[in-house]
Amino acid sequence: MSAEQPLSGGHPLDDPVGASLTGPHARFAERRGRVLRYPADVTPWVALPDRPGPADWADAAALAGPGGAVTITAFREPPPDDWERTFHAEGVQLVDTGVAAAPDPEAVRLGPADVPEMLELVERTRPGPFMPRTIELGTYLGIRREGVLVAMAGERLHPPGWSEISAVCTDESVRGQGLATRLLLAVSHEIRERGETPFLHAAAANTHAVRLYESLGFRLRRRTSFLAALVPDGGAARPAMSEAADAAVRG
Repeated sequence: MSAEQPLSGGHPLDDPVGASLTGPHARFAERRGRVLRYPADVTPWVALPDRPGPADWADAAALAGPGGAVTITAFREPPPDDWERTFHAEGVQLVDTGVAAAPDPEAVRLGPADVPEMLELVERTRPGPFMPRTIELGTYLGIRREGVLVAMAGERLHPPGWSEISAVCTDESVRGQGLATRLLLAVSHEIRERGETPFLHAAAANTHAVRLYESLGFRLRRRTSFLAALVPDGGAARPAMSEAADAAVRG
């Protein structure tokens, strides 16, 4: 398999995790057999083949460890019966078809020294999983008021030619001021400047967010499903023959 191709062999956005980990994010890839994942302190997403067999689920279990979580953003096949499903939701994938991307004069680039404050903002706002090393995945921009970080947005998955906007959040004290929209447009500008195209995921039930994204120039590319399941105890060993959950879909 070429290092430039997603596990599914189709469009990069059909398997954005696999396409990222065999492409621009290959340096993060942890692999066992046909299964790929990010380190747990980076982001929880895991990539499995389109039709995983028992050996693939065993490899996913080995990567996560007994009791560990496997979180999938392109869920197609159910996990084995002895796995505990902790989350399953329908989602949407939207792509930029005319976003008015523009830099924002108030936005500042966030770096490793800002991570503790970013984690605090995520804890207050719950936009989705943001781990201690998530900032390594791409550009993160923030807005401060009186020195305090009150809004941010950045990049997560990175299939070839595409970049996912994620962790869009604002503190309750500044909601209604349009800061999240401004940062989304600013991150889109950063992505476009590299010659790439922004995309994002959202829970299908979050119709308010989906309508907002569509009003900004994103359009629905496809519907997808999100799954989080726990490896059964003792399930990490591969047979001889041979993916935070609710938060994960919100940003």
